[in-house]
Amino acid sequence: MLSRPMATNPLSPSRRCAPLTVALLVPLFFVITALAQDQTQSSPAQDQSQDQSQDQNNGKQKQDVPDDAGGPTGDIGPYAIPKKNPETPPPPPPPVTPKKVEGMPDYSIKVNVPLVNVDVMVTTRSGQFVPGLKKENFRLFEDGNAQQIQDFSVTKAPITAVLLVEYGATNYGFMIDALQASYAFASTLQKGDWVAVSYYDMLPHILVDFTQDKRAIYGALNQLRIPGFSETNEFDALYDTLDRLDRVEGKKYVILISTGIDTFSRITYDKILKKVKDTADVTIFPISVGWIIREMYEASGRAAPHGMGIPVGRMDYLQADNEMRTFASMTGGRAYFPRFQAEYGEDFQDIGNDIRNQYSLAYHPTNTKLDGTYRKLKVQVVAPDGGPLKVKDQKGKEQKIEVVSRDGYTAKHTVD
Repeated sequence: MLSRPMATNPLSPSRRCAPLTVALLVPLFFVITALAQDQTQSSPAQDQSQDQSQDQNNGKQKQDVPDDAGGPTGDIGPYAIPKKNPETPPPPPPPVTPKKVEGMPDYSIKVNVPLVNVDVMVTTRSGQFVPGLKKENFRLFEDGNAQQIQDFSVTKAPITAVLLVEYGATNYGFMIDALQASYAFASTLQKGDWVAVSYYDMLPHILVDFTQDKRAIYGALNQLRIPGFSETNEFDALYDTLDRLDRVEGKKYVILISTGIDTFSRITYDKILKKVKDTADVTIFPISVGWIIREMYEASGRAAPHGMGIPVGRMDYLQADNEMRTFASMTGGRAYFPRFQAEYGEDFQDIGNDIRNQYSLAYHPTNTKLDGTYRKLKVQVVAPDGGPLKVKDQKGKEQKIEVVSRDGYTAKHTVD
């Protein structure tokens, strides 16, 4: 069933309030209009002041100056610069950090001034050690420039040596002398000495490695009975020995028992000299053998033969002697040329005294360049007042002295 809509009552409360609202809004409109007219009407002085202010600021209202403003003024007002406290120090500049390149590793270069050690033998002409010297008695020069000696000591310690013997099918007299000299050296060894024995003909051969057992050294020498090849490649054998000694720490010695004749070495004389220069802490003591046989042949106007099919003349022996002296002088040793077998014992006794009684000098070179150059050394022994040193024997007779040291050294060429 459908219902009818309700009829609107014309006398409801909303219909009765409408005339009252209109009556209130009309007076309020006139009040707002009057207040607006009063605001627009101002005095001429105020209008002129506002116009001048707007003209000076390009039509903008002028800003008030802050109390802490101290900078220059402009069209838009002063620049506010904070006042600085004179007691406050300026901040330190930030550290400069180098830019790291991606993929590049860090490298550091360290240069150290090396300490050069020089062993000096001071003996009389008869080979006796001169004791009692002090640091003030030595003058040390590198390439002619005086050096300041930092450390000084007298060394008296066991030796570490390689006995390198020439033993080939050359000449019976040479072989006998080589064996006699080798046994004489072994008899002078003392407790605590380390010695290796090696011989060479066409190739170097190690008979016994470093040992302190004197019986092992004699046993190694007893193997030298039947020689093999007649070639005596001295340069190759010496080069191989020095190369092996590079891996041995400390001071080392090479006792070279040889005629000095080199036949067919692959290493040339220039290369072996460079090897001797570049090898540190090694002193060579050459012992020449076969002098009796050489003098017998030279008396008849000939040179002693040196193996079958190997032509050797007198000049070859003289050159060999000079080469052995060069090896000794370059490394701070001495070369011996005994004429008789009885001299071997005395010579090796002198070598033992030279090795076990040395003055050790150490200094930092004034030339700090690590350029790998060869530098000449010179050692002088003087009296405390700077004059020549005088040494007298037990009878009061003045003795001349000999100062033996290495000729020079090769500077390092290293960057860490």
